[in-house]
Amino acid sequence: MSSGCKVFLAVSTEEAAVSADLVATELAAKFDILDVTIRSSDAPVDRLLCNLPSSANHHPSAVWIFYPCPAGSFPPAYSVFQDESPYPVLKAQATDDPKEIAWTVAKWCSLGHESIAKRVHQATVERRQAKLVEDAQLQTKSFKYLQAMSIVYDRNLQITGERIGLDSIKGKVRDRIHVNDKIIALVTTDRQSGFDRQLALVPFKGAVLNLTSAFWFEQTKHIIPNHIVAVPHPYVTIAKKCQPFPIEFVVRAYMTGSTDTSIWKNYQNGVRNYCGHALPEGMVKNQKLPTGNLLTPTTKEEEHDRPISAKEIVDEKWMTQEDWDVCAKAALEVFALGQEIAAKHGLILVDTKYEFGRDLETGEILLIDEVHTPDSSRYWLASSYEERIAAGMEPENIDKEFLRLWFREQCDPYKDKVLPEAPRDLVLELSRRYITLYEMITWNHFDFSIKDGEGGIASAIKSFQ
Repeated sequence: MSSGCKVFLAVSTEEAAVSADLVATELAAKFDILDVTIRSSDAPVDRLLCNLPSSANHHPSAVWIFYPCPAGSFPPAYSVFQDESPYPVLKAQATDDPKEIAWTVAKWCSLGHESIAKRVHQATVERRQAKLVEDAQLQTKSFKYLQAMSIVYDRNLQITGERIGLDSIKGKVRDRIHVNDKIIALVTTDRQSGFDRQLALVPFKGAVLNLTSAFWFEQTKHIIPNHIVAVPHPYVTIAKKCQPFPIEFVVRAYMTGSTDTSIWKNYQNGVRNYCGHALPEGMVKNQKLPTGNLLTPTTKEEEHDRPISAKEIVDEKWMTQEDWDVCAKAALEVFALGQEIAAKHGLILVDTKYEFGRDLETGEILLIDEVHTPDSSRYWLASSYEERIAAGMEPENIDKEFLRLWFREQCDPYKDKVLPEAPRDLVLELSRRYITLYEMITWNHFDFSIKDGEGGIASAIKSFQ
């Protein structure tokens, strides 16, 4: 057996036998503890005690777990084992969670067994990550959150950008407002886009995206300076004017994606040299890239974006070698820090895109646009990744695609002139999921006390004019 640790589960009822079987399955699947035997606790004690492994190595090479008798008391053998067995002797109830019993057993088995200790350590991390997810989900499902989101939705208080009263250049979600020759205001609205159209107005979405970016800009400013001057309002960033480079810096850690430019789609189509990176045969969807994080840039073109290598970027004069080197180094370092923080918060930062630009006043290269937001990045839940991949399942995430799927089921969102109105409960659920991601990413509690609506946004911007 691979683990070097024997586990004995002593039972006297059918219910206990069912529990013991589930414990054995969990020990094998989760901790690679395969030498698990179910015994009858009614057997003579000397029979149960025979053939135990030697204890000369001074670490638990065996663990006994006793379930109670039908009357509820523990069998006589339990007391004898407590006195005579050199190995740990534990109690369990058939009503206990088999995974929790297995967890306790594995910790005992890990003493002196390095391979088990590594698996126990990983399980410890995953348990912590799962509790972080549970805490965030419970909090954002509470009445306080639902009430705040409902008030904004029912009173049509979402931020659309239409009532700010200042000239703007409108994007799908973010509007740009001229402030002066050196700075602009970026207003991230509550507009939810899809299929190149507006699908809904999602309460607080713009604030989530703007504040998430602000969090990451602050976390990464020691790696590369950024365009932020101030964040005077949850929906507003005052930023330095920059000339963006015509390249999106996409960093990937996993073989995944569904768009035509994604690494998985290209791999499926037979591409084995992607953006200048050689990819081995035999990779499967959603596995971690064996070469580590990859920078896989794409061009920003009117017709369509295309994957491009670092050499092609310089050869085709999209960027100079010097500028590319600065941005490429920063992108990989910012992503690595993002992975580290996300992991501590129960998340996997799977992939993301960055944009860089040159400060129009100083010529300095800055990190611009948005950083590690739920819209620009893919996050998976870390606690269940290994288990789901092993089972051939998709990684678990806090999904935001369900609203797009609803529109696909109800209409042809590309051709129909008028789209149906998204149901209230779906829009509120999307709002809740955005807020959940914000709180998991930043560990900040979302502040619902956003006052004065778009008038407050206008006042915040005018204070810089």
